[in-house]
Amino acid sequence: MLNVIDLNIQFYNQEERSWVTAVKKISFRAEKGKVLGIVGESGSGKSVTSFSIMRLHDPKYARIGGDIIFNEVSLPQLSDEEMNCYRGNRIAMIFQEPMTSLNPVFTCGYQVQEAIILHQSLSKDEARERTIALFKEVQLPRPEQMFESYPHQLSGGQKQRVMIAMALSCNPELLIADEPTTALDVTVQKTILQLLLKIKTERNMGMIFISHDLGVISEIADEVAVMYKGEIVEQGTVDALFHHPQHPYTKGLLACRPSPQHRLKKLPVVADFIGATADRPVAHLLAGNSYSQEEIDSRRKKLYSAPPLLEIKNLCTWFPIKKGLFGQATEVVKAVDDVSFKLHPGETLGLVGESGCGKTTLGRTILRLTEPTSGSITFEGQDITHLKSTELRKLRREIQLIFQDPYSSLNPRLTVGNALMEPLQVHRVFNSATQRLNHVQHLLELVGLKPEHLNRYPHEFSGGQRQRIVIARALALQPRLIICDESVSALDVSVQAQVLNLLRSLQQELGLSYIFISHDLAVVKHLSDRMIVMNKGKIEEENFPEIIYNDPQTAYTKKLIAAIPGRRFPE
Repeated sequence: MLNVIDLNIQFYNQEERSWVTAVKKISFRAEKGKVLGIVGESGSGKSVTSFSIMRLHDPKYARIGGDIIFNEVSLPQLSDEEMNCYRGNRIAMIFQEPMTSLNPVFTCGYQVQEAIILHQSLSKDEARERTIALFKEVQLPRPEQMFESYPHQLSGGQKQRVMIAMALSCNPELLIADEPTTALDVTVQKTILQLLLKIKTERNMGMIFISHDLGVISEIADEVAVMYKGEIVEQGTVDALFHHPQHPYTKGLLACRPSPQHRLKKLPVVADFIGATADRPVAHLLAGNSYSQEEIDSRRKKLYSAPPLLEIKNLCTWFPIKKGLFGQATEVVKAVDDVSFKLHPGETLGLVGESGCGKTTLGRTILRLTEPTSGSITFEGQDITHLKSTELRKLRREIQLIFQDPYSSLNPRLTVGNALMEPLQVHRVFNSATQRLNHVQHLLELVGLKPEHLNRYPHEFSGGQRQRIVIARALALQPRLIICDESVSALDVSVQAQVLNLLRSLQQELGLSYIFISHDLAVVKHLSDRMIVMNKGKIEEENFPEIIYNDPQTAYTKKLIAAIPGRRFPE
């Protein structure tokens, strides 16, 4: 169906006034009724390749070489008007971030209906009926209501389903899915993958599925192409690639995902495999990397002999959604509902569950960014539930938060140096600007960045580097407890491994305690000493990670474990 031959893509760099090669003479095929997975880290050229198939690059700043043949038609040779007949009609695309791909001022139904009217010449009423039928096909609840809803009124999984409905609206022969499940819950991710496979089979449609996660690729693809620095370094069937990888980069991608089966001291990273030599093979680099049961028992004995750093008792955080005549709440959402637990000094407590289960609200309530409805929060023996704002400000030095999205939590107008300096100035830490500057430089070195990064702005860094900056900012006031809210969910698996290794090494060096919030059970199991599974504001179960993983007690936990991608990985 699709034959890409010697595709070469260059972009014009206006600052340096030169052409930069992003994709280097790659070739691959996509067949009817099959899924081709393209996998690689951010910057490897995956999305750039998919955009070139759709001819979405601006010809002023992009040079495309080679050929893209779709059903014996050369797409680069078509005029813009001819290409419009293919784009969105015969070849459709699901973009990576549904919130930025959907127009916030139009209803979801209108946006899908618009594509149908444009390409299929149906009346408005016929297009509406077709849209509602598509919403049913992608298993959206209350399709008629969803038609009238705006994007911000839908959950992440629902928005992704709207994007899938829009892509399917004109019965495409080829569907390109660009990271369609990034940052989704594992359970929502699983349903989206199953939905795509079901639709692909029913329609005998070809699909190109792009991801940085080989675990996700293993669930959906028939063939896989691995991209690294703009080149395809390995191609083959899923089973061949997963059981007999040939290229060091592929081996690195497979190894750096946290494994639910094994407890490693340090996750391997891609650089370990790329830099391996005959004198220093990977096996030598990773020797003695697993925790023994004796080491785990010794750590637990030490952790739990100390009095708790944080104690939560019967905590409730309820939000009113409907009020009566005199302003009293008649209906509430119980975001956190009667939650109790303890956290010991130096411990990592993992909070896992789907979006909406109350994880983030619980984290914000502990920090008193959201006020609790009832219950108590005790930190270092002091009840902080009703502290006044001045006392609370002092407490915030001791408890810090790493937000989910590092880019939106950094001020784009402040340099990294100023962003790290700001909390030191607000809390009047150190007596002089020189001392503060030295501390900021030390923080950057601590998280693996260089002092020369001080004068750069957030947009000049990669996602992994921005996450390191946010970690440095959280460390600036030398806290006892850090709450990590989905701090690695949207990162490439190799960058995720680096950040998880960094968090663990900082804990060992500085004696930090973590509450680690994530929807990814494999990541939480790797990092945590204890794990809490949350569902609908309540604690489903609490225990050591290996006990929860090997012997889950509730149907909800079993569902979370079953949704972890990568079941085809070799042990």
